[in-house]
Amino acid sequence: MTEPAAQQNQSDIASLSYEQAREELVGIVKRLEAGNLPLEDSLSLWERGEALADRCQGWLDGARERLDKAREESSDDEG
Repeated sequence: MTEPAAQQNQSDIASLSYEQAREELVGIVKRLEAGNLPLEDSLSLWERGEALADRCQGWLDGARERLDKAREESSDDEG
């Protein structure tokens, strides 16, 4: 994949919601598991899948931080 294409790929992934990224990632996993793709296509899909997995993890980490903060604020209000 060329550098400009990789950058476009990343910016396109950065705009996805958690649900969109997860849905696309599931589709990529299914295609890779089928195993009937040329090597270059498999590598491209793998790279996009890694980026999508990172995006999903970012969403989950952000949600965890928000929950932790809300719990801290709730316990501070009680004290």
